[in-house]
This record gives sequence, C-alpha cells and structure tokens, in this order.
Amino acid sequence: MEQAGFVDTFRMFKQGNGFYTWWSHFANARSRNVGWRIDYFLVSESLKSQVQAADIHPKYMGSDHCPTSVTLNV
Repeated sequence: MEQAGFVDTFRMFKQGNGFYTWWSHFANARSRNVGWRIDYFLVSESLKSQVQAADIHPKYMGSDHCPTSVTLNV
C-alpha cells in the first residue's frame, strides 16, 4: 500500500494490535478477537489532509466482516 503511495486511514488514528475486520466462523474466533484486518480505506497522499476520522466497528454483527468508516472533509 505505502509503496504505491497510499495511506491507511485507520492507522492515522490508531496504532497497535487487536484491530480486526474479519473473523473465521471456527473456534469462536470473533468472541476471542482472533482475526485478520483485511478491509481498508486507503487514500492518496494528496487526500490525507482531508481525513478527519477512520474507525473499525466490531460491535456490529451480521457478517464475518465488520463495518469500517472514514470521514472526509471535502
């Protein structure tokens, strides 16, 4: 991502481990928060200054993925 000139909006606001957007259906992976982060909002360097917020919303159920969001000042 970074090599292509894109910025991970979520990492602009939060660092560290334990932030996932997908969990396997096996072995209670979601309840144990053992997952992968495979859903991203990426922006170009020129749009980076317009990013106001970005988040992952694991409390929302209904899929093996959870919603992600980004707020832009445009």
